[in-house]
Amino acid sequence: MYDYLIVGAGLFGAVFAREMTDHGKKCLVIDRRPHIGGNCFTECVEEINVHKYGAHIFHTSDKKIWNYVNRFAEFNNFVNSPIAVYGSELYNLPFNMNTFSKMWGITTPAQAKEIISEQIAALHITEPKNLEEQAISLVGRDVYEKLVKGYTEKQWGRKCSELPAFIIKRLPLRFTYDNNYFSDRYQGIPIGGYTPVFERLLDGTRVLLNTKYDDIRGEKIAEKTVFCGCIDEFFGYCLGELEYRSVRFEQEVLDTDNFQGNAVVNYTSADIPFTRIIEHKHFEHGSQEKTVISREYPVSWQKGSEPYYPINDEKNTELYGKYAELAHTRPDVIFGGRLGQYRYYDMDKVIRAALDTVRNELTR
Repeated sequence: MYDYLIVGAGLFGAVFAREMTDHGKKCLVIDRRPHIGGNCFTECVEEINVHKYGAHIFHTSDKKIWNYVNRFAEFNNFVNSPIAVYGSELYNLPFNMNTFSKMWGITTPAQAKEIISEQIAALHITEPKNLEEQAISLVGRDVYEKLVKGYTEKQWGRKCSELPAFIIKRLPLRFTYDNNYFSDRYQGIPIGGYTPVFERLLDGTRVLLNTKYDDIRGEKIAEKTVFCGCIDEFFGYCLGELEYRSVRFEQEVLDTDNFQGNAVVNYTSADIPFTRIIEHKHFEHGSQEKTVISREYPVSWQKGSEPYYPINDEKNTELYGKYAELAHTRPDVIFGGRLGQYRYYDMDKVIRAALDTVRNELTR
């Protein structure tokens, strides 16, 4: 008999297990995958720590969370500075003075602001009716056409003119020559990858891999369940299915020491089927003789495939709200993480949510 059955060995579940174990609670963690770490899982290939489910760069402005993760890993000084390829053109991200200088041949923030303001004003968009109008009203037509449109349509599988405006609340424009994608005070990659972090988080906790929740659902194993899977799946889709976007990864080992010169390169034109190429060795400033790349292809999600990005549009948000109400009828279950709470979480926010949940549990 356990105090907690934790379904999912990802970040929320692992942090919850660590804290509860340290407070003398007995936890059992199960995961349907053959490994711990959820989507943060890293695997060593050709002496390179490969991010198997896409790039995971840790960043936070919460010093307590930064101190917490540093208990389990030493972080390097990696700064995320992605590059965007549009046809034969190459631009720095996020949208900053390096981007604008390359796009328009200008040098000052005043010149960039003037061009963007003129493009926005010329369209006379007062109330954006869709994502396309919303994006253009924020960054102007040139930036939208080259760096937003194609990438977004690949991500969502729909034309920008068919997507709701509220999906993009803001598109940051930085009028400095700074390619640092994140503005958070603390950022980096754990030296040695993420998997050792999870090994330390789960040390002292029993873990069963290749184990589905349905396989043991009828058994009285624990006083309480922490469910980090899809909330609609837990309730047998009784109110309908929540929607997601999924991703297909195409990994390749190349007989070269440097393929693209950067960890993350986005491909923003619609005629390129993948959204980006990750070259994993650059996350840890690697000098190996070979390199490993991953191409990321957004794909439609169907029940049974891997859910990656919740589609937080009006319809799905309303449906999730109904499932959240239904969850109140199960005080023996805690729903956590991006699937259990149907939202896209940065890693630091997942850790904060897990720690807050532990605190609430211990003070009941």
